[in-house]
Amino acid sequence: MPRPPRLNLPGIPQHVTQRGNNRQACFFDDQDRVTYLSLVGAAAVRRSCAIHAYVLMTNHVHLLVTPANPDGVSRLMQDIGREYVRQVNARYRRSGTLWEGRFKSSLVDSERYCLICYRYIELNPVRANIVLHPADYRWSSYAANARGMADPLLTPHPQWRALGPDQGRRCRAYRELFACGPQRSELEAIRRSNRKGLPLGSDAFRENIEAELGIRLGNRKVGRPGKRK
Repeated sequence: MPRPPRLNLPGIPQHVTQRGNNRQACFFDDQDRVTYLSLVGAAAVRRSCAIHAYVLMTNHVHLLVTPANPDGVSRLMQDIGREYVRQVNARYRRSGTLWEGRFKSSLVDSERYCLICYRYIELNPVRANIVLHPADYRWSSYAANARGMADPLLTPHPQWRALGPDQGRRCRAYRELFACGPQRSELEAIRRSNRKGLPLGSDAFRENIEAELGIRLGNRKVGRPGKRK
């Protein structure tokens, strides 16, 4: 059965996940994480992608990315995945695959879900019972987005900038969003859209994606529209 095509549009954020093969570890120590983030930064510049949020878990990665070009995210992840595997295999004298097939991604409705995705990503270590608060986890974008710590990897999304007139008030408003995390329905929508590669957002957002790409996403199936009779 052919794989469904990816939904790629410039200027629209994508929630991207990539997992270790068979859910095995893809990061073995902190140096691996430093290496991965360095590769993300270099590839983001090369492929004209803006990184808004991220978290590195032991066996998977979440990124929120806005590409400037239709194939930007695909090329970004290809660059990172290929070079990271090469470096890890050389460092640990291993061979073979590290990642679980294709990365997963979903287009995100900026107005409705952008900041929810920010929080979803940065709360991963809390949901995994690794830490009690996202501030306690080193390998995410929380310190930059919530506390204003410098992180050259990140480009704030306009929705984050709209939280306040200056960085201090934006960070404070962002921290206040964590008083209540994403609702269960929002968590399920994020996971379902990412798993199936479908747009995350309102019906109007979905319809705009269909019109822009000339495809139909009804009944959660991706395909070209049929010929009119």
